[in-house]
Amino acid sequence: MLDHGAAPPQTEPTPKTAPANGGLSLGARLMRRKPVERLVAEGGHGEGGELRRSLSMWQLTMLSIGATLGTGIFVVLGEAVPKAGPAVTVAFVIAGLTALFSALSYAELAGAIPVSGSSYSYAYATLGELVAWICGWCLILEYGVAVAAVAVGWGEYLNELLAGAVGVTIPDALAAPPGDGGIFNLPALLVVLLSMVFLLGGARESARANTIMVVVKIAALVLFCAIGVQGFQSGNYADFMPLGMAGVSAAGASLFFSYIGFDAASTAGEEAKNPQRDLPRAIMLSLLIVTVLYVLVAAVAVGARPWDGFGESEAALAGIMKDVTGQTFWAVLLAAGAVIAIASVVLTVLYGQTRILFAMSRDGLVPRVFSKVHAKTGVPRANTLIVSVFCGGLAAAVPLGHLADATSIGTLFAFALVNVAVVVLRRTRPDMRRTFRVPLSPLFPAIGFALCIWMMTSLSAVTWTVFGVWMAVGMAIYFAYGVRRSRLS
Repeated sequence: MLDHGAAPPQTEPTPKTAPANGGLSLGARLMRRKPVERLVAEGGHGEGGELRRSLSMWQLTMLSIGATLGTGIFVVLGEAVPKAGPAVTVAFVIAGLTALFSALSYAELAGAIPVSGSSYSYAYATLGELVAWICGWCLILEYGVAVAAVAVGWGEYLNELLAGAVGVTIPDALAAPPGDGGIFNLPALLVVLLSMVFLLGGARESARANTIMVVVKIAALVLFCAIGVQGFQSGNYADFMPLGMAGVSAAGASLFFSYIGFDAASTAGEEAKNPQRDLPRAIMLSLLIVTVLYVLVAAVAVGARPWDGFGESEAALAGIMKDVTGQTFWAVLLAAGAVIAIASVVLTVLYGQTRILFAMSRDGLVPRVFSKVHAKTGVPRANTLIVSVFCGGLAAAVPLGHLADATSIGTLFAFALVNVAVVVLRRTRPDMRRTFRVPLSPLFPAIGFALCIWMMTSLSAVTWTVFGVWMAVGMAIYFAYGVRRSRLS
C-alpha cells in the first residue's frame, strides 16, 4: 500500500556494526551493516564520474517488463509443459504468487532505500556484510546467467525467422552450444554484444530502445492469442494434471525463471528521476502486466496443441501459429516479434547485472574497475564490457536448460533474503520514510520467504549441486578479497 503520509526521513547514529576498524573481530566484520543514510548519500557516485538520473516511472516499468516478459513464454514454456501438462497455467500462477509476495517486499525496500544494487544493497543495510555478499553473489548468478540463458533461446527464434523469411538457417554447428548438437552458439553471442552497444550509449538511450521493444513484444503475444485461440480444442484439457502436483511444482520452480526481472527497476535506483515514488509503482505494475499475459498465452498454447507435443523446440509459439493457420506468414511474424522481445530481455537484464556489480564495487567487495563511470556518458563502461563478454561466452557454450534452473535457484535465494530484510528494517528503523508498505507485515514477507524455500526444494539435485559449488566459490572470493577490501574497513 502506498504511504503518502509517512514521516520524513530521520537520521540515526551510525550502528555500532557499521563502521569497522582494525580492532574488530572477524565475526563483527562479517555482521557490520552499512547505514541507509550512507547508502543513499553515495548514490550515483562512481570512480571518475556519476550515474545520471534520467529514467521516468514509465521507463522504469518498461525496464522491468523488458527484463521479465518473453523469457518464460517464448523460451521456457516448451520445457515446462511436459512437466505439468495443461496445468502449466497453474504453475504460472504459483510462480507468479511467489514473485508477488517478494515483489511487495522489493517495493517497500526500493522506496525506502532508493539505490542501485537491488537486494544486495537492502541486505547490506539490514542483515550485514556477509549476508549482503551472499545475496550479491546470488544476483550475479541470477542476472549474469539469465542473460546467457535468454540469449540461447534468442537463437532458436532467429533461426525460425530466417527459415520462414528467406528459407535458410544458421548451421547447427554455429547455432547451438556443445551438448545440444553444436560447437558454438554464435547468435547468442551476437545478441549479447548488440545489447552491450546499446548500454554503452547511456541509460536514457537504452531505456528508449527497450520501450520500443516492449511494445513490440506485447503486440506479438496479443497476436498469438488472437490467432491461437482459433485452434483451441477443449480435449487438450481433458487430463488436466497428468503428472500430479509434483509435476506442477517442478514446472512452477522452472517457470519462476520467467519472472526474473520484475526487480530490474530496483537496480536503477540511482538513475531514476524520483526513485522513492516511482520504483514501488514500477515493480508492482510490471509484475501485474506480465502475470496476466503469461497465464493467457499459456492457456491458449495448451488449448491449441496437446501437452505431449511440447518440448520439441524452444520456438514453441511460432510452431503453434504455423499449425493453426497452415501458413508460415504468421509464424514468421511471431518469430520476428520474439526476436525483438527476447533481445529486450537480454538488454535489460544485462543492465541490471552491471548496476549490481557497480554497487558491490563501490563498497569494495569486488574490484574497483566495476565502479568506474565514464564522465561523458555516465555509464560504467569497463563494467559493461567485462560483463557482456563473460555472459556472451557463457551463452555460446552452455545449454539452456542448465542455465535456466541455475538462475532460478539463485533468484529464489535472493528473494528469500529480501523478505527477511523488509521485516528487519521495520524493526530496526520503524520511523523511516516509506513510500510503500507491505500489507499485513510480517505475515506476507513470511509467506514470501516460505514460498521461495518451497520452490527451491522442487529443483533438481544437479541444480542444488551447481548452486552449492557456486556459493563455495563465492565464499572463497569474499574471504580472500572482499572482507579485507571492504570500504567499511
